[in-house]
Amino acid sequence: MPLANKVALVTGGRGGIGRAIVSRFIDEGASVFAADLNEGGSLDNIGDSAGEFLSLDVTSEDSVIAALKSVESTHGKLDILVNAAGIEIEKTIEDTTLDEWNRSFAVNATGTFLTCKYALPLLRAAATEDSSASIINFGSYDGFIADPGLAAYCATKGAVHALTRAMACDHGPEGIRVNAICPGYVDTPMLQSFFNGDGSGGQGGSIESLQQAVRDVHPLRTYGTPEDIANLVNWLASDEARYASGQLWVLDGGLSAQVQQMKL
Repeated sequence: MPLANKVALVTGGRGGIGRAIVSRFIDEGASVFAADLNEGGSLDNIGDSAGEFLSLDVTSEDSVIAALKSVESTHGKLDILVNAAGIEIEKTIEDTTLDEWNRSFAVNATGTFLTCKYALPLLRAAATEDSSASIINFGSYDGFIADPGLAAYCATKGAVHALTRAMACDHGPEGIRVNAICPGYVDTPMLQSFFNGDGSGGQGGSIESLQQAVRDVHPLRTYGTPEDIANLVNWLASDEARYASGQLWVLDGGLSAQVQQMKL
């Protein structure tokens, strides 16, 4: 198994994408901590292949330190860190309050900073000449281009992209690879909230019509699944990706490869 004897920590590990990543890692032989605010997570159930739950608030420095100490006391190292925790606010910058702006950055950007900062000693302990440690952050195609009504979200993902490149430069010599995955539309509770919302995803249409409209703007005529994302995460976590670092991996069904579609 490609991840045998590897130790992984996935933030947002009880969410849609996070849970798929945890399940895939377990199938590949890793020991996995699923870190989240609560054990049920956004899917409100645990299910099979859910990993070892670890209570974590990525916005709290004390919570991050405590979580990494738990990993250290159990395994003494960390081979893989996946920063999948994230939130989305559907507003323009004019309608976004300062508290909402700060909360977006606290979860999406500062949370990534904190977990990486305090995981680095354990990642160094895992890195060898034959096998590097791997950090996989979550950016977004919204860090390159922008959906309307997602101003704060777009800003946080741009920050994650820049941080990923900087960490890859700083910590590559220590045997730590750092990459970011930049998904497009993925079938998660966050996407369903977008369909239901009053922001750019709402606009008065039915859920079914909005879902189909989103599929239709993709060259592949579909949006992604959490398992699609987990496939790429799994490769970046493995030693097969030993030469991959400092990159922003867009996974969006070809959405950002095309010109703006004419609205009829």
